[in-house]
Amino acid sequence: MAPRKNKLKVFSLGGLGEIGKNMTVMEYGNDIIIIDCGVAFPQDEMLGIDLVIPDFTYLIQNQKKIRGMFLTHAHEDHIGTVPYFLKEVNTKVYGTPLTLGLVGNKLKEHGLVSGTDMINMGPGETVNAGCFKVEFIRITHSVVDSVAISVQTPVGVVIHSGDFKIDHTPIQGEAMDLQRFAELGKKGVKLFLCESTNVLAPGYTMSERTIGTIFDQVFESSPNERLMVAMFSSNIDRIQQVLNCAVRYKRKVLFMGRSMVNAVKTAIELGYLDVPDGVIIELSMMRHHAPNQLVIVTTGSQGEPMAALSRMAASDHRQIDIVPGDKVIISASPIPGNEKLVSRVINDLMKLGAEVLYEGLMEVHVSGHAKQEELKLMHALIRPEYLMPVHGEFRHLKHHKDLAVSMGMPKENIFVMDIGDVLEITNSDAKINGTVPSGQLLVDGLGVGDVGNVVLRDRKHLSEDGMIIVAVGVSIHDGICQIISGPDIISRGFVFVRESDDLMLDAKAVVSDTLFEMEQKNTADRQYMKNKIKDDLREFIWQRTKRNPMIFPVLVEA
Repeated sequence: MAPRKNKLKVFSLGGLGEIGKNMTVMEYGNDIIIIDCGVAFPQDEMLGIDLVIPDFTYLIQNQKKIRGMFLTHAHEDHIGTVPYFLKEVNTKVYGTPLTLGLVGNKLKEHGLVSGTDMINMGPGETVNAGCFKVEFIRITHSVVDSVAISVQTPVGVVIHSGDFKIDHTPIQGEAMDLQRFAELGKKGVKLFLCESTNVLAPGYTMSERTIGTIFDQVFESSPNERLMVAMFSSNIDRIQQVLNCAVRYKRKVLFMGRSMVNAVKTAIELGYLDVPDGVIIELSMMRHHAPNQLVIVTTGSQGEPMAALSRMAASDHRQIDIVPGDKVIISASPIPGNEKLVSRVINDLMKLGAEVLYEGLMEVHVSGHAKQEELKLMHALIRPEYLMPVHGEFRHLKHHKDLAVSMGMPKENIFVMDIGDVLEITNSDAKINGTVPSGQLLVDGLGVGDVGNVVLRDRKHLSEDGMIIVAVGVSIHDGICQIISGPDIISRGFVFVRESDDLMLDAKAVVSDTLFEMEQKNTADRQYMKNKIKDDLREFIWQRTKRNPMIFPVLVEA
């Protein structure tokens, strides 16, 4: 897309029409800045996939224009893609101390620390990035050190809310800087990009401090039980409240899960956690304490199969077994799409005799996202000329538009967009004009983008119907094919061979007839032979079983 003068382009490469992989881009002339760079959890049909990240092809193609990446907070859906992006594009990364501390853990794993310029910024600080002047504004969210971002552009001020809720009594730090938003609103704001995650919920979001009261009640009523708390590893304020309760009720705290251990270590080093000496213990010390003297804080609140809590629930954890009487608190709400995974973990824990406390059963979680009345307050303070709802599925974005209209904002000034859509803003107007390449890249192990729809389709096929391998030894000379061994048939995930002898013998006979027919015709075309074997065997299998396994003919030439 060719640059156009005097027009600010704003578009998202993730976080519109979906939950997760938030990534917003602003471009003016020869300058580009990026706000957030997150991941999403794979959907059920993405078999074997570890992470889903944005397609940032456009940014790779225009990397000479990039003046920096600005991170609003430390949640995975806002920072998880940073190492994958930096492998393709080297740019400065700006963030608050805790955010950059947790990003640094990721960069260490990917060997990118020495080559990355990470710059600490605090609320109220500004930096010039090309033609943009970027300011961090203090907000409150479920992770400490979160900020909104104000960007002075050649066509006016743009505010990106980040993820927020209006919490007047945060666990640490000051309350949200509503005064700064009001000041900017009074001067005039051209565009407001506002999160929409909780727009369907009326009222106000509860303060994070309310969780401390609930935790205290659970600790007090559980003098004989071993306690476990599952939460996001980046929720430092909630971890602090668990530590406070542990000190009050004389329990030791054990952290489980690599991301949890790394996050706690970083938060302690940066001074974001207040931990009295001797409260935290290592796994090797667990056996020296009675179960009712312990609190285990673990990853796995989203039911991730490889997370510590999920492995405990599946009796697959090497060090910790769930035993009757354990009490498990799942202090998080399922991200849309993860409900089945979380339900499975809860059921498995209960089967092992644990008591499980989770959202809906008890108020063991409060959201970090603004509900309707908080969103209305932000709109009233900022009074933007244009609105672009972000961070939500289409229904969230549409409801956010309706909310803004109810407050008197003209419909034509609100842009509900898809990822890749480009919003062009001038001094006098705004409109959606064109698209940039967008979509998703799938991360499978060390591979990024090498698993696409075809591979996922094959994985789904294999998972549903299994496979059959047909091995045949052949000798091909002077255009004549002779069968010298086989066929041998190997089945995986199709039927249990020992109990299906007749079926496998008949299948072998079908392939033998096909081979005899081709031998009589002196057919030496290897691909034709494979296709013929596959077609004949598929027809036979379907007639006998109404199943359609993947069939792989293998011709071994002597």
